[in-house]
This record gives sequence, structure tokens and C-alpha cells, in this order.
Amino acid sequence: MANMQQALKQIQKMQAEMQRVQEELAAKTVTKTVGGGVVAVEISGALEVKKVTIEPEALEDKEMLEDLLVAAVNEAIKEAQELSAAEMAKVTGNLKLPGLPGGLF
Repeated sequence: MANMQQALKQIQKMQAEMQRVQEELAAKTVTKTVGGGVVAVEISGALEVKKVTIEPEALEDKEMLEDLLVAAVNEAIKEAQELSAAEMAKVTGNLKLPGLPGGLF
């Protein structure tokens, strides 16, 4: 019984740590730039797009701009997911838990 209580305490501690990390990740951002700096996308660790920057020369070619935006967003998402997985791994000790970054994305 004591082992069960100790395990529950450890789980609660891990949950609190995971919540703290998720809050910290929401405050962190990554920025990806594509097209030689023509398009930049900033995304939070919570995968929210925070800022999109488009240089005027990109506005001349609609299809190119669309492609650059897709590339920048996808690269930013990938980097934010990697950041999230790395931060969560510090808390979970690289456990593969369902619903956590790594398994979540």
C-alpha cells in the first residue's frame, strides 16, 4: 500500500511538472524563415501562430507566396513539436506515455 501511495505521489509530481512545462512552452516561440528571408513565421510552443512577416517582393507572385507560407508554417510547427518533445522528455524521463508530445504529434 505504501508503494502505491508513493507511486501516486510521483505521478502527481510529474503531472504538476508537465503542466509547468506546458505553460513555459506556451510562452516560448520559434521562428522559421523561408525564401531567403522573404517569409517568416513565428509560432509558440503551444503551436499557435504568433506572427507572419512577408517582404513586399513576395506579394508579386501569389503562388510562390502561398508555397512559402506553407513551408514556413510547416517548418515552424515541426521545430515547435521538437522543442515540446525535448522539454517533456526532461520531465518524463523519455517515457513513451500516450497523449504526450512525441506521441501527441
